[in-house]
Amino acid sequence: MQYFTVQARSDREALEKMKASYGEEARILTHRTVRLGGVRGLFGLEGVELTGYLSEDGTRRRKPTDAEEEKKKILENVSREQTLQVLLKEIQGLRESLQAHGSPSDGDRTHPTIERIEELLRANEFTEEFTAGIRERIRTTFPLEELESFGRVQNAVVEWIGERIAIDPPPPLQPGKPAVVVLVGPTGVGKTTTVAKLAAVYGIGSARSPARRVHILTIDNYRIAAKQQIETYAEIMRIPVTLVESAADLEKAMALAQELDLVLVDTIGRSPRDLDKLAEMKQILDAIAAPIKRTYLTLSATTKASDVEEVLRQYEPFGYRAVVLTKLDETLRIGAVVSSLARRAKPVAWLCDGQGVPQDIAEATVPRLLMNMEGFRIDRGAVEARHGARGKAE
Repeated sequence: MQYFTVQARSDREALEKMKASYGEEARILTHRTVRLGGVRGLFGLEGVELTGYLSEDGTRRRKPTDAEEEKKKILENVSREQTLQVLLKEIQGLRESLQAHGSPSDGDRTHPTIERIEELLRANEFTEEFTAGIRERIRTTFPLEELESFGRVQNAVVEWIGERIAIDPPPPLQPGKPAVVVLVGPTGVGKTTTVAKLAAVYGIGSARSPARRVHILTIDNYRIAAKQQIETYAEIMRIPVTLVESAADLEKAMALAQELDLVLVDTIGRSPRDLDKLAEMKQILDAIAAPIKRTYLTLSATTKASDVEEVLRQYEPFGYRAVVLTKLDETLRIGAVVSSLARRAKPVAWLCDGQGVPQDIAEATVPRLLMNMEGFRIDRGAVEARHGARGKAE
């Protein structure tokens, strides 16, 4: 028994083709609607396909080559159908794989929890680079169903931000080896007030720490107000202060400071764009020779992200060890500073949040900075347990 296939645009045309090609002995086996033309059966016109067979008499009148051609045609149709099924299965498998692994094109990228976290980060002025890193970590950490718990995701984000904040402990003070602390930074960030606060903390002492022998050196003698300010603070605290104008003056002052515990150096406030003046100041500071010398960059927490990056970069030649963050009382948006410090792996040493001397300065801690963020619901107990001891250990 021989089989054949006929395709046409209508039932009538298909029957006429069948009879014309195979005679009255042809019998219909199957009938179905198909697509004619197109690419792999797609985008073609609708038509009819008849599959049939020939009775024995009809078979004898057929040429063997005709039967072979019909058989080949049927096999090609079957192969085309199988190829299409395999392709559809592959597409379905790819779609399921992308959904399982959180593709950027699926729903979890725009999940409400992720959107809320991004809004909070931007409200706190974290940079887009920092925000993108947090978003990616959420996607790779939390399955889609766990994103429904906003509180859980938020707690994790707060912890991740805390991990990016590095803390630098205060310099050790050793008898007979004066430690030198130099504060550099732009104009108006509060260097002179910070020097006075540190002088009070170490020079006056407290129940936990005895009073130390402290001396203040200032090379900021260009601003009369700054000079009078530091002299007034020094007189009240009974801490000596010396004005220096050159590297030679600084060397002489350091030679007389060998019996002290701590020397605090207040510098000229300069714009980070004033490269010539910054170079002159660095030349003066290079004259300091001490067993323990630490330079800190004084930075206002109110500085916007683009300016933070410029300040960090321009003061890099001073080799500053860490940052003193001032004016925390004037902002709740510390994201710009945290983002930039994390990007450059720079730690924070002290935090200042007011003009009071000495009460408005404290050693930097991660919880203190995290509690300064706006909009986040901070679990203070968890933050203290996770990050409270950092700084002393480091």
